[in-house]
Amino acid sequence: MSENAISALPGAVSEGFVRVTEAGPCGMITLRGEMARLAFALAPLGLDIPGTRAVTQAGDKVLAWMSPDELLLMLPYDEAPGTARALQDALRGDFATIANVSDARAVFTLHGAHARDVLAKLCPVDFGMLAQGQIRRTRAGQVAAAIWVSGEDEMRVICFRSVAQYMFDLLTIAALPGSEPALYS
Repeated sequence: MSENAISALPGAVSEGFVRVTEAGPCGMITLRGEMARLAFALAPLGLDIPGTRAVTQAGDKVLAWMSPDELLLMLPYDEAPGTARALQDALRGDFATIANVSDARAVFTLHGAHARDVLAKLCPVDFGMLAQGQIRRTRAGQVAAAIWVSGEDEMRVICFRSVAQYMFDLLTIAALPGSEPALYS
């Protein structure tokens, strides 16, 4: 982890019929293993194991279901190394993998009533079925992404840092004024 965190696209903002912003440095830890053991290790953080495609939150920490044996813990960037070590200690001897992936990911936030429409142009997902507090893994254009409905008229897109510029450009183009679905014109 970097001493002086620099996000993938510092300060990147695009104004269209939806606002796209790069979220800045975000702490992220992937956890793989048996859910009951992961629940034990996460208990001190006050986080419950989320249901399928769901997200739980305790203060500034968010825990997302990624697959039947994988979770993603999102937290302040500077807390990620210590939290990863504490989780590794709690799961020592268990069949589990804990990885601090903070510097390997980029996060974008879409703000606006038509955020779902922007993403629907890019992903094979029925976003009308995705409720607030849910997350979905998919592809956006040609890259892997996780999309979380993080609030009313707000969605977050998580991707690999190596494709951050591509993702930002993709989201920006999909949100260009005049490209709204005909229903909203």
